[in-house]
Amino acid sequence: MKVLVTGGLGYIGSHTCVQMIKSGFEPIIIDNLCNSKLNVLDRIEELTSCKPIFYQGDVRDESVLKSIFTDHNIHAVIHFAGLKAVGESVAKPLDYYDNNVNGSIALARCMREAGVKKLVFSSSATVYGDPETVPITEKSPTGKTTNPYGRSKYMVEECLADLFHSDNDWSITLLRYFNPVGAHPSGLIGEDPQGIPNNLMPFIAQVAVGRRDKLSVYGSNYPTKDGTGVRDYIHVMDLADGHIAALNSASPKNGLHVYNLGTGKGSSVLEMIEAFGNACGNPIPYQLCERRDGDIAECWSSSEKAELELGWKAKFSVSDMAIDTWNWQSKNPQGY
Repeated sequence: MKVLVTGGLGYIGSHTCVQMIKSGFEPIIIDNLCNSKLNVLDRIEELTSCKPIFYQGDVRDESVLKSIFTDHNIHAVIHFAGLKAVGESVAKPLDYYDNNVNGSIALARCMREAGVKKLVFSSSATVYGDPETVPITEKSPTGKTTNPYGRSKYMVEECLADLFHSDNDWSITLLRYFNPVGAHPSGLIGEDPQGIPNNLMPFIAQVAVGRRDKLSVYGSNYPTKDGTGVRDYIHVMDLADGHIAALNSASPKNGLHVYNLGTGKGSSVLEMIEAFGNACGNPIPYQLCERRDGDIAECWSSSEKAELELGWKAKFSVSDMAIDTWNWQSKNPQGY
């Protein structure tokens, strides 16, 4: 089964492509390489003995998308392509709305013209905003987003919901995942952010490997167990398997499907620092700083619906996440 994977050379996309190939799917990748590297394609081949067909292009470029749908019998689409840094979205909101929202609309339009109506969308727990209660379920209120990145994801969800309500032949799965971390256990592929990392784990990894002096912990007076932000960290391999489960279980069924992908447990920034220190054998130097705009105190999930309907459940622990991240970073100190 051929599946178009937008952003397939990115962090989550590449790990999902590896698991797709091992599960019998044939990913066709499109990526504009704005936040990924071309040699990821070789790493995927090394892990799977299969080199996916690759198109360098942008999902906003409908001519490229149309040629892909013309040249290949695409069965479904997994849509990862999007800008994803909360802080950057506050500074560059128009870039995020253009890339994330307009790109998704262009993709959906081309899918409709090609008669491909099975879509798995890479959404985010940020659509819930600052939750009133935790754990967050799929029935928790959405739309009270706290930054342009989250709003762009919420807007795309609304666009896709309207699309389904206008045409019930679609199968649209919205995967709201929490905080992806970790790397492939082989150490061949992992997270390699360009510039200064925006997310916690890659920043810790770069401090541990000597690329940065210390970690800045943004916010130490939140109403949480140790004053630092609490998040639901999920191993990228668990996340990749969640997309396989969605393809197998949700996409064959017409409908608008919504699932949280998380572990159901919250870990603080300081707890993640400690876990990584244990993994690499050295304490991680850090400093406490002021909160960042758009950040919230705590956010963790209930993934019971995904377990019940998709047969999916996160398996990896925080210790596993730290060990695999360190394995990747120590083998690739400068990234790809």
